[in-house]
Amino acid sequence: MCFSAGASFGASAVLSVIGVAVINKTTSLSQIPFASIPLIFAVQQFSEGFVWLALSNPAFAPLEKVSSYTFLIFAQIIWPLYVPISIALLAKNVKRKKLLQLFVGVGVLVSFYFAHRLLMYGVHPNITGHHVAYKQVYPDSWGHVADMFYGIATLAPTFLSIVKKMWTFGLGVSISYVIAYVVYTNYILSVWCFFASVISILIYVIIKELVASENLAFSQ
Repeated sequence: MCFSAGASFGASAVLSVIGVAVINKTTSLSQIPFASIPLIFAVQQFSEGFVWLALSNPAFAPLEKVSSYTFLIFAQIIWPLYVPISIALLAKNVKRKKLLQLFVGVGVLVSFYFAHRLLMYGVHPNITGHHVAYKQVYPDSWGHVADMFYGIATLAPTFLSIVKKMWTFGLGVSISYVIAYVVYTNYILSVWCFFASVISILIYVIIKELVASENLAFSQ
């Protein structure tokens, strides 16, 4: 599989259209954060497009730091907090909402950890084999633990939510992670985020079904 600036910018354009369409489907404020995920992915993919340009074209070299940091802020800091919050907001059942809020707490810890690591140790992106590798060198031994809790914060809520078809989004992202980890180990951040952004198109179906079920319940 070949990735490039064109692939990132193309994905950003498609996700922007899907994102606007999903938001237009919403009928309440509580739905907007989750519905905005494709649009946020569009911004993230747009930033990685400039990472590609900065690393492959000297004219764009000054943009390397800001574009790579922007990408990682989304990938490592925003998602583990944003995803559980957006799913918890959709919960109607009080007990289920409290359960989902536990993962918001996990997301806070994970986001703080990655924010500290990014601030203290930075990142060194490079292109090898048609992929962007975000090299981060840090002296602590908590990396694997943080990665595990990252997965818990972002994936567990999709399976615990009672919103119809939410589990399909979680399953798709989980499978894409396994593929990225096994096949693209050295480029997992870039590749998994690309896969996850494409899978976020499922959010259109989830919101459409959610709105339809709520309208049906209201009419009854």
